[in-house]
Amino acid sequence: MKSIVEKLSEELNIKEEYAQNIVNLLDEGNTVPFIARYRKEMHGAMDDQTIRNLADRLEYLRGLETRKGEVKNSIENQGKLTEELAQKIDEAATLAEVEDLYRPYKQKRRTRATVAKEKGLEPLALLLFAQEKDCPVPEEEAVKYIDPEKGVESKEDALAGASDIIAELISDDAEIRKDLKALWREQALVVSRANTEEDTVYRNYYEFSSLVKKIQGHQVLAINRGEREEKLKAGVEMSRDTAIAVVTRHAVKSPACASSAFVSAAAEDAYDRLIAPSVEREIRAELTEAASEGAIGQFALNLRPLLMQPPVKGFVTMGLDPGYRMGCKVAIVDGTGKVLDTTVVYPTYGEKQKQDCIRTLSALIAKDKVQHIAIGNGTASRETEQMTCELISQMAGSKVSYAIVNEAGASVYSASPLAAKEFPDYDVNLRSAVSIARRLQDPLAELVKIDPKSIGVGQYQHDMPEKRLSQALDGVVEDCVNAVGVDLNTASAPLLARVSGLNSGTADNIVKYREENGAFTSRKQILKVPKLGAKAFEQCAGFLRVPESKEILDNTSVHPESYEAAKKLIEITGYTMDDVKKGNLGHLMERLNKYGEEKAAKECGIGLMTLFDICKELKKPGRDPRDELPAPVLRTDVLDIKDLAAGMELKGTVRNVIDFGAFVDIGVHQDGLVHISQICDKFIRHPSEVLSVGDVVTVWVKEVDERKKRISLTMKKPQ
Repeated sequence: MKSIVEKLSEELNIKEEYAQNIVNLLDEGNTVPFIARYRKEMHGAMDDQTIRNLADRLEYLRGLETRKGEVKNSIENQGKLTEELAQKIDEAATLAEVEDLYRPYKQKRRTRATVAKEKGLEPLALLLFAQEKDCPVPEEEAVKYIDPEKGVESKEDALAGASDIIAELISDDAEIRKDLKALWREQALVVSRANTEEDTVYRNYYEFSSLVKKIQGHQVLAINRGEREEKLKAGVEMSRDTAIAVVTRHAVKSPACASSAFVSAAAEDAYDRLIAPSVEREIRAELTEAASEGAIGQFALNLRPLLMQPPVKGFVTMGLDPGYRMGCKVAIVDGTGKVLDTTVVYPTYGEKQKQDCIRTLSALIAKDKVQHIAIGNGTASRETEQMTCELISQMAGSKVSYAIVNEAGASVYSASPLAAKEFPDYDVNLRSAVSIARRLQDPLAELVKIDPKSIGVGQYQHDMPEKRLSQALDGVVEDCVNAVGVDLNTASAPLLARVSGLNSGTADNIVKYREENGAFTSRKQILKVPKLGAKAFEQCAGFLRVPESKEILDNTSVHPESYEAAKKLIEITGYTMDDVKKGNLGHLMERLNKYGEEKAAKECGIGLMTLFDICKELKKPGRDPRDELPAPVLRTDVLDIKDLAAGMELKGTVRNVIDFGAFVDIGVHQDGLVHISQICDKFIRHPSEVLSVGDVVTVWVKEVDERKKRISLTMKKPQ
């Protein structure tokens, strides 16, 4: 029997030593970001996601071991646990296999077989099912079991009861179920048919079939939703003759036996009545689980680049939350996100109101020295964008530019208790405008205030298992926040709560301490915060930045446990802390190479990986990894869908990546679709192999349908 660590090592293709180290670190209460960043020598520099995958798998395997123990105990208490059965349970690789082995010993609800047993027909069933050489003719043997007092009026009644018992025995056979599931996974078809005469979004599934092994995850989720909405009828179909041949091969032990035909008939009944419906449910559940995991994985993949979008820092920004009836909500924030002005304008009420709106916004732009405008991409975004372009053209020499910002979740945030606490004096709609402005300035700091499920970069997220989706997305948010680092003196409580080792309680305590005692002047000072102990400090310290600290290392991702090592490194390479402050370490790596990297690491008392990480931080104290990514597209003009023509070349931003392609914002309000076949010339299995949310790409217009507002794009340059 392989240990859990051996299984993890094999499944994730990592050294057994590394797997054991990570298990130990997790068991000691260390967080994934801390392990990934500050314990690299113990696991060979695995990334956050790999460690999370290991943690998830560890939880599953430990749960599997616990369940195996429970099942064996239950069977043993019934006096039915054999060495062979115990071995099969121990060797089971999944919970489903364990449950199949446990099925015959489970407490059952009242079935046809239990009724037959109550009538005293079990000995008859077992005799016929054994199919021994001297097995009697079923009809002759059944006569002995006629008992009107027990409800067995005739030999036919006796045989019917015996058949029910045999059918249940066959249905409970783990080997039969295992072989049948393998057959269904290989040969069965997922089918769906129309359950309505109307034209719906599910029209592609009105006459649909696909092999179970080939169906795509998005197809499974679409069929499931169509079925829930009663637009489709769906199921899994398998050749009955092929499946029954598998069942009878197991059940009929001796074709020449007098009871073989009777057992064969019971086997058919077992398949039709008990096994097939059960296997169909399990296969559909497997498909749904796999599709959900795929969709959750894609959602997480899309969320990461969205959160890691480069910030447009330090600029006065105007946020516009478009709308028709309630008007366009306006908020101006300074370079730190502090609200300077708010108002409401009505650019969609007619030409006069639009010009009034332009005059109002022009005055505010001049007054507050606005440099960028962030426009939410929701209702009336198109008209608001056109008005903004007219405004910019009228303000010659102002150098104002705008960007369309994904406003998904802004309304959720603005109506939340958090927003009410942050902006108690503002209307719900104005809070949305503030959020939109801040999303351009620092997407990560603003988006952490919103439930990741509301950010809208997935598909079928409302159909996912909520706990699993939240777990996966929260992990992404945590990884992104810790990859960037957090300013201890400006971060909001929701942002701090995502830092390794902190939670909402300690985050609130940090903010409260800051308000009562002023700005933090060092990392160590957070140890004075109530309920923040040594373990929490160890986990969070490296991810917190204190630009105001006299200790320059407090504004880097160098962990306090490595400060002495960092200072020793500076010394042996001939630099000073003053050089670090001034950014004069341009030849650090050359000097280190000349001195000897391994020698330096040994003298500093750290591993090579940690040494290189410290070098990177010393060269750029306070660096933001997002600054190395392409900046968002800022525009000064606008296109209309009517302006588009086939072959037109455009720059766009990837807004969503899904199984069959990617949606790209090309500045016409309606995102265009690049089908997976149009992404590149080489074969790819999934668009995420090439594209990520936030990527700035060159596209060409392939086809435009103005009536349906559909834009088809290609990333392949037309010949």
